[in-house]
Amino acid sequence: MTAVSRVQRLLITPGEPAGIGPELLVRLAQVPPGNVELIAVCDPALLTAAAAQLALPLTLHAGDESTTSIASNAGTLTVWPVPLATAAAPGKLDARNAPYVLHTLRRAAAACLAGQADALVTGPIHKGIINDAGAHAQFSGHTEFLAELTGTALPVMLLAAGTLRVALATTHLPLAAVPAAITRESLTATLRVLHAELIAKFGIAKPRILVTGLNPHAGEGGHLGREEIEVINPVLDTLRAEGMALEGPLPADTLFTPSVLARGDAVLTMFHDQGLPVLKHVGFGHAVNITLGLPIIRTSVDHGVALDLAGSGQADAGSLRAAVDCALHLVTNKAAP
Repeated sequence: MTAVSRVQRLLITPGEPAGIGPELLVRLAQVPPGNVELIAVCDPALLTAAAAQLALPLTLHAGDESTTSIASNAGTLTVWPVPLATAAAPGKLDARNAPYVLHTLRRAAAACLAGQADALVTGPIHKGIINDAGAHAQFSGHTEFLAELTGTALPVMLLAAGTLRVALATTHLPLAAVPAAITRESLTATLRVLHAELIAKFGIAKPRILVTGLNPHAGEGGHLGREEIEVINPVLDTLRAEGMALEGPLPADTLFTPSVLARGDAVLTMFHDQGLPVLKHVGFGHAVNITLGLPIIRTSVDHGVALDLAGSGQADAGSLRAAVDCALHLVTNKAAP
């Protein structure tokens, strides 16, 4: 694989200003990865306050989309300023800052689309406060919002922890809404995106995908539900005929065992809490959330805003560092011939 020699430009949005995102970014800046410019898209005062609270050195360099990319040194960050609506206090949500959070994402996504940055790494946001503030109609998360910003019809959420990769057929939906959301059309499109991105972004020439059923025991021949018979199996048969290596539908309670996982490069689960509890048990704190199907590279942390830890100095930057490392890996794969 060909290494990328030029300085890579990674945009980082720290997320909810009252959460742990700003202090995680300050910690990351103390030992930045090599040959990369880390750019925070946020209010500089957030980072200055977080550095003071952590008693860590931090030098900020103001920049914008036209600034030449220069590799970050230890204890330094470039900042593209986005002003808060009101001062943020660790652990205390303020609805007035909800539009600010979305503004950082809009600016960062636009820069990536314009080729002014190589990838976007996002810190944790608080979906509830964004909805409470009315800052965006029915806001359901980063994945869907970035899809809207980039004109992506079908984003696919994938979380990775080491070699375990778990993608989702549906994302942030009430459990009662999941069965109706899994159609032959949507499942076919999701598998096509997952298959193509495993090749393009992860360099897996012939991806093997393990697919769960929706129901316990994968429906048990129709006795515990018919979605496997009427939706999932027909889709898998069609795509296998096109050459995809798909196994399933498999019972989710036995799929996540070492012998079964060894047969695949990724798992597609039918809903959020079918696969992610397993992945987070294995890799919480160093897992990465990756949005597939976007015209930009986007990775994120695997955790929330942790209001109870904000300002305590106890937050671990492991997942943010893993998200940055993953973004750089994906940028390198994209650049490889």
